[in-house]
Amino acid sequence: MITLTLLTIIAAAAAALLQQGHAFSLLNNTPQDRRSIIQQIVTSATVVSLPSSPTNALLVESSSPDIPAFTGGIAEAKERFVLAVKEIDDLLNNYDTVVKSGGDNVRLYLGTQGVKSHMYGIMKILNTLKEEADDIVEYTEAKDLFEAFKNQAEGAAYQSLFVEHSSAKGTPESLLKTAKGDIVNLRKYMGVLAAQLHLDV
Repeated sequence: MITLTLLTIIAAAAAALLQQGHAFSLLNNTPQDRRSIIQQIVTSATVVSLPSSPTNALLVESSSPDIPAFTGGIAEAKERFVLAVKEIDDLLNNYDTVVKSGGDNVRLYLGTQGVKSHMYGIMKILNTLKEEADDIVEYTEAKDLFEAFKNQAEGAAYQSLFVEHSSAKGTPESLLKTAKGDIVNLRKYMGVLAAQLHLDV
């Protein structure tokens, strides 16, 4: 792919030189030295921009360290919950770009594909924080709804990977749209949980 791109650039540069009359011509009696021609083509090619790579919308690079397992403790739980909210916000703000790479990108943010997101182990974190809530009943209800929408989003994102090869109705695009709706709802309940914990998110 890279070789083909370079050849295309060099060909474009050569064509530009021909149009400008700088390359050799069969119609005159003073052809330029071949080395000089090649040098001009290479020099011209350096000003042709290579196509830029698509913005990497992944949460983290695959080489980045994994998020360690939650070890317990209120302070750590609160910190990880706030970071998880930020990552969900990043997902929603960049959703159209994220889903270009498929449902696994969404699952990466949800903490269900790999361990790169602070959503990894989120239910254990929320269970640890329940005693810190202003109203444990309201907190528990919000936590359960958050978990339900998280599971639905995960299910839709996962199904989007295989729907084209199954008898199920829908398309990857429609399933990822459904997943987004679930993520919007789980983010709403993260806000409720944060309010119960007096966390600024």
